[in-house]
Amino acid sequence: MSWAVAATVLMLAGCAGGPFASYEFAPGTPRQQVVERMGQPQRVVKIAAGERLQYSMQPVGHFAWMVDVDASGKVIGSRQVLTEGNFNRIEVGKWTRDDVEREFGRPAWVDSVASWRGPILTYRWRDVQRSDMFYYVYLDERGVVQRAHPGMEFVNAPNDRN
Repeated sequence: MSWAVAATVLMLAGCAGGPFASYEFAPGTPRQQVVERMGQPQRVVKIAAGERLQYSMQPVGHFAWMVDVDASGKVIGSRQVLTEGNFNRIEVGKWTRDDVEREFGRPAWVDSVASWRGPILTYRWRDVQRSDMFYYVYLDERGVVQRAHPGMEFVNAPNDRN
């Protein structure tokens, strides 16, 4: 029994003090310090100012952090991107799959359904009421966003039957 308690305490301590516990980096922080604290990014994508280091907890987590680094290797900004305000920036008919993945990282999964011809990117996120949510981005056959909307993840929804 004490082994199980010790393992649980260590796991919780690891979560509280893990690299994602504090994802914000001051502008000017060297890229190497980001990698030392956060580990290797899941993806590095080009942006106009330099590159974006993507750290995502998808498919099981609800958060994704983007750390933008300029051409000289210095941080110019960092933020958690899976938020309603950020999802509302998606422009139907303009954004492509590359745009979506540049801004939010890889999705939790990619679905297909008989009633839609293109792929559906699904992101897991948490809204301000602390509800677990999905965000669906529907792409056409050319990879252009045609529809995007949130949906509740009912598995972890609060129990309102009391």
